[in-house]
Amino acid sequence: MNTKLVAKNPTAYHNYILEDKIETGIVLTGTEIKSIRSGKVNMKDCYAYLKSGEIFICGMHISPYEHGNIFNKDPLRDRKLLLHKKEINRLIGLIKQKGYSLVPISLYFKGSLVKIELGVGKGKKLYDKRQDLAKKDAQRQIAIHMKNNQ
Repeated sequence: MNTKLVAKNPTAYHNYILEDKIETGIVLTGTEIKSIRSGKVNMKDCYAYLKSGEIFICGMHISPYEHGNIFNKDPLRDRKLLLHKKEINRLIGLIKQKGYSLVPISLYFKGSLVKIELGVGKGKKLYDKRQDLAKKDAQRQIAIHMKNNQ
């Protein structure tokens, strides 16, 4: 199936060391789907949490559909993620370990369905973030130097 990326969480890889990824569906309304098709989604501060045996995503901003009326929902409402019970139990086991979190990574269309990629990982310490930035800067400097020498 063809996939079309709609939005990414820019802070996911910066703030977390992701060890496992899982693809999930999401419960949306018609006007939210139309807004997502036009690319009006912000995943900057969103996170996933467990509530009464179900997983929800919080903080994902889907702008109200411009041509919608009373059917528009709250842009920041919590949305239920669609997972099998076995997958939820596996994620519960991972979350119960010390320091693990559920982090939404990206939102995309898979065919005509909207999917979210969730990551399971630990939060990075400040020195880990600095180390990653130093590596990126060194790679950038090497690439510039190689380009100038050719």
